[in-house]
Amino acid sequence: MKARRHAKILELISQFNIDTQEELLHRLRDSGFEVTQATVSRDIKELRLVKTLSADGQYKYSTGKEENKDISSKFYALLKDSAQSINCAGNLVIIKTLSGMAQAICAAMDTMHWETVAGTLAGDDTIFIAVRSEHAAQQFAAELTRMMG
Repeated sequence: MKARRHAKILELISQFNIDTQEELLHRLRDSGFEVTQATVSRDIKELRLVKTLSADGQYKYSTGKEENKDISSKFYALLKDSAQSINCAGNLVIIKTLSGMAQAICAAMDTMHWETVAGTLAGDDTIFIAVRSEHAAQQFAAELTRMMG
């Protein structure tokens, strides 16, 4: 029963923008599951659901995994609209952005999990990206520059 309920929850959150436990509870009941709010709360924890920002600006329950496509398109748009320059210094890639945009670009970049990126740090208008080698940094900077258009 629990496995079926968990499967139904995953199906529901993939079909609908569900933003509250109460809404999830009602949708489960409408699907024939007799559940309590406490059960729904436990299920959310067991499934490790998180609230993510949807494309329409509203929060919704999600596994966090299916958001990559949406985040990557946001990253490309942010980079194209807000990055002013991209340079290398050793194994670092430095992106200069419009004032206040570095953290948004960096947060979107972090969700993309590039293998060559060891870590990132964002200020107000500058992003430092530690890349695993100097050669990889040059390639990564070239790729980002192409993305800027």
